[in-house]
Amino acid sequence: MDILKRITQEFNLKEDHVANIVSLLDEGNTIPFIARYRKEMTGHIDDQVLREFADRLTYLRNIEKRKEEVTSSITEQGKMTDEIAAALAAAETITEVEDIYRPYKQKKKTRATIAISKGLEPLADVLQAQNITEGTLDELAAPYINEELGVMTAKDAVSGAEDIIAERVSDDAELRKKLRRIYLKNGEIASKLTKEEEDGAKTYEMYADYQEGVAEIKSHRILAINRGEDEGYLKVKVNIDEDFAVRVCEVGFVKEGSITTPCVKAAVADAYKRLIHPSIEREVRNYLTENAQEQAIKMFDVNLRPLLMQPPVKDKVTMGFDPAYRTGCKIAVVDGTGKVLDTTVVYPTPPQSKTEEAKKALKGLIDKYSIDVISIGNGTASKESEIFVSELVKDYNGKVTYAVVNEAGASVYSGSPLAAKEFPQYDLTLRSAISIARRLQDPLAELIKIDPKAIGVGQYQHDMPPARLDAVLDGVLEDCVNSVGVDLNTASPSLLSHVAGLNSGIANNIILYREENGKFSSRKELLKVPKLGAKAFEQCAGFLRIRDGKNILDNTAVHPESYAATEKLLKLFGYTDKDVEERKLSELPQKIKAYGEAKAAKECGMGVPTMNDIVTELLKPGRDVRDSIPKTELRSDIMDINDLVVGMELVGTVRNVIDFGAFIDIGVHQDGLVHISEISDNYIKHPSDVLKVGQIVKVRVISVDVKKNRIGLSMRKEKKK
Repeated sequence: MDILKRITQEFNLKEDHVANIVSLLDEGNTIPFIARYRKEMTGHIDDQVLREFADRLTYLRNIEKRKEEVTSSITEQGKMTDEIAAALAAAETITEVEDIYRPYKQKKKTRATIAISKGLEPLADVLQAQNITEGTLDELAAPYINEELGVMTAKDAVSGAEDIIAERVSDDAELRKKLRRIYLKNGEIASKLTKEEEDGAKTYEMYADYQEGVAEIKSHRILAINRGEDEGYLKVKVNIDEDFAVRVCEVGFVKEGSITTPCVKAAVADAYKRLIHPSIEREVRNYLTENAQEQAIKMFDVNLRPLLMQPPVKDKVTMGFDPAYRTGCKIAVVDGTGKVLDTTVVYPTPPQSKTEEAKKALKGLIDKYSIDVISIGNGTASKESEIFVSELVKDYNGKVTYAVVNEAGASVYSGSPLAAKEFPQYDLTLRSAISIARRLQDPLAELIKIDPKAIGVGQYQHDMPPARLDAVLDGVLEDCVNSVGVDLNTASPSLLSHVAGLNSGIANNIILYREENGKFSSRKELLKVPKLGAKAFEQCAGFLRIRDGKNILDNTAVHPESYAATEKLLKLFGYTDKDVEERKLSELPQKIKAYGEAKAAKECGMGVPTMNDIVTELLKPGRDVRDSIPKTELRSDIMDINDLVVGMELVGTVRNVIDFGAFIDIGVHQDGLVHISEISDNYIKHPSDVLKVGQIVKVRVISVDVKKNRIGLSMRKEKKK
């Protein structure tokens, strides 16, 4: 297989770009670095496509490696032929390679291997040839009777020979390939409930007597059925027309007119029922599960990325409000930089319900620290807390607002060694309140400290292969951190460890260097950090920012390798570094366009894509890419689910996007569901085509079930009656 040619076709890229990307990856360059600083070499491919590219490259290389192993094994057995070599060369998946290898694989003890050990393989050859039209089976089998080997009768001999034929049928690679296609096209997944009397069975009522085509079944249903099976509530199987499948098996093996034909038919039927069906059923289940898991993991990616990239609420003194009942609501006040100013505990919720006392305490904090916004966690007692806060802020006539933030993972963080190191003076509960405040101020910097699986977006996260999920989510974290950039002088070890080219060890060394030597004044100083060599510097430098440093370019995404070219560009059009600092470059894009982009780039020794990126940075040094994203919805009032009426139009925030719809926060504590059929007037393949986490949307209430706490929403235009 020509891997480069294959990837070129699959990704619809130019051959030279594919070769460059493979070379860059093999040299150890990181995805963010390649995406941002090697655009001329890659054809301007973004980080997400590059990750798909890298995954595919690894998979195809693994296929080639396995082909080499199989070729070596078959050759050592002296059984390699031109046909096998050609089949291996043409194989496009690991499954196809394993099918070819199956007959030559060292087998455990099977009915066929036992029959072979009894000397029955020649009889199997005779039976399978089906060219004898006279005599009897007993006469054919008589020479193979051997009491010492346990072949007591002619019937025993024939039975053993049929076992050998059955295994040969089962090992036929082309037959398996054909049957696999049939299962995937015409098979049905069927499930039945096995524990009807138990309470947990209610969860799987939908799948109590369920059937759906393998080709049509949705990923989230596969994962639900799998979970029900794992928990012992469901029995699951793949159904197929057995008679048809057996006839397919017979096509390459059965020849009519011989006295041995019935034996071969019996062997083929046995091969299908005993060997092929169970094996392909497992393969189909695995195939569906792997696809479903990849889809679920993709949904984590789709949800996590916009959640991390939510705009920060900058320079606001913030009160973190961690709701609770019996133990009280934990309060933390942090300044605009996230520094903790004060903490307390109030009891406005049941059973204490000390609302007046709590209101007095919080007003005292608001007045003392000039608090701008209150960040409320959306967990236990959130509804009562939000009602309390909405009443509280009314007295400030809009000068104090509040927002409800997703507190998923806050308790995981507060009990972590990282939190203990950050806030040794505070107990677990107050650390959660601090985290909730900081999540509003800078979601990325705070959420990066938490295991992505605990953040609460996506679906079935605990059913995913841990290594694969971690790899994908780490990629999302890396992409987000590097697209925003990191303040070298204030960043936490968690944030630094996700910068391209760095790891936790180097991140800690940066912190130690900072503590011992004071703030970094130049990116070049990074080379003094222990274990941060030239390669790591090349990868990370462009993503680290230094505010008020010696060089204004250190506070931009311009890479140090391009500083000289940037100076040439400024000089070419009559600008200085001071003009950059004072933001006097508004006419630079027009001047470059008039001069000629290609000509200007060539004179400055860089490509046009790199030059355009540099110009963007020069126009707004220190810019935050998240500033262009719609801001978090800050509230000053609240509604209750009982206030909702069908037909009511509201504004909400997307909290989670899943395969069958999206959950929208409309300010009534309970998120409403917009089913995929209610998202758009036009056909959409998936909710993520239209919606993403954090997006502000207009919705209409189409159903309210107060007892079940369910709200149905629609984004479609209301049809006129």
